[in-house]
Amino acid sequence: MSGDASNDAGDDERRPRAVVFAHHDIGLRCLMVLLAGGVDVALVVTHADDESLTSLCHEERIHCIAVEGADAPKLLDQVRDAMPDLMFSLGYGHMLPADLLAIAPAYNMHASLLPEFRGRSPVEWAVLHDATTTGASLHEMTARPNAGAVISQMEVPILPDDTAWEVSAKVVVAAEQTLWRVLPSLLDGTAPRLFNEIGAGPCLPPRTPEDGRIDWRQPARQVYNLYRAMAPPGSGAYTDIDGVRHVIERARLSGNFGNVAAIGLPAGLTVVDNCIFGVCGDGRMLTISRLTADGAPVTPAQLQARLLARP
Repeated sequence: MSGDASNDAGDDERRPRAVVFAHHDIGLRCLMVLLAGGVDVALVVTHADDESLTSLCHEERIHCIAVEGADAPKLLDQVRDAMPDLMFSLGYGHMLPADLLAIAPAYNMHASLLPEFRGRSPVEWAVLHDATTTGASLHEMTARPNAGAVISQMEVPILPDDTAWEVSAKVVVAAEQTLWRVLPSLLDGTAPRLFNEIGAGPCLPPRTPEDGRIDWRQPARQVYNLYRAMAPPGSGAYTDIDGVRHVIERARLSGNFGNVAAIGLPAGLTVVDNCIFGVCGDGRMLTISRLTADGAPVTPAQLQARLLARP
């Protein structure tokens, strides 16, 4: 879908032209929504590692470029040359600078129900905070992150044992439906603009692998939420034993096993009846069914031997 063919019918019939900054599953699915909705996508800007999205652009004959950041040299001129009527940021990993935002009205798809969980890693933060719902929000882009008026939202549930990866899959579907539902009114100028109360919460930072370190003194639900937020294919919640990083790859929140302190189990990893547990500060435990040490699977017997060998 090239931008040139749409000009033949004249301005009155010209399809709305867009520049799309896109990445990952949200970017791919929402780009497909734009194409299905009749938008003339003149340019797609993505990351170098996004093979699925670049493959789609190749099939649809859309000019696609991979750049390291939205402030990359010559990008501003390339976007201007595309002459967009509007722009979209769909799962793209960088803020758009003010000079780009000045070219055309721009809209971002954010993976939360704004104003909740503004900023980076919104799904992980929602799981970490034990939220029971999240979703996708299409909003106007401004120089301030996630601060523009909300155009449309869709909610999805977060079940008690959902990992961030599982919630992210739901949010992709919500993003696709959110854009599909509002696109006609967005294109004809009748879409609603809802107040976005940016003072309702902080703009959250991105989460990094180092944020997965477990503090076993915390209550079990809090430790479990950390596991859920970091669970594979994420980097994983972890604890170090004698310099060896032990990552929890699969766990469940156990019931109340009584006062574990009274039976001499310290906070941290332990082995009981050939099962691995994580003892937490409130006397509850995580049942750990898959644990790795520096990337290699660990059996209960191996962990027990390692714990007994400690000074």
